[in-house]
Amino acid sequence: MGVARHIHRAAAGCYLALFALLAAWLLWLDPPPDPLVSVAAAVLLAPLLVPVRGVLAGRRYTLAWSTMFILLYFLHGVATAAGPPPGRWLGLAEASLSVAYFVLALVYVRLTRARSVADADPSGENASDSGG
Repeated sequence: MGVARHIHRAAAGCYLALFALLAAWLLWLDPPPDPLVSVAAAVLLAPLLVPVRGVLAGRRYTLAWSTMFILLYFLHGVATAAGPPPGRWLGLAEASLSVAYFVLALVYVRLTRARSVADADPSGENASDSGG
């Protein structure tokens, strides 16, 4: 369980770092025009608040489905990285954190799946391994 715990902490750290990066980006580093700051914050930050409780608690289901919408942040980061220089490094950082979270969350789900399947089946045989 030690490896899974470290993987979960790293995934949660990437998730929180992505949130912090986007907040700093919108408020200080390269903010949009003043009328759009609140709209951009709602569009970029609010979706990250939906699964934060489950991500921090290490709920497998939450980490699994959050990987689907984290890909939107990857796309946003790649699109921004292809733009003008002020936001280029921010986009690269966003894409990197998104990929790191995606991989770490899937590894955590996979590691904890193996443990939960073994806990559910005391005989050590997997239901999908049966031949008939």
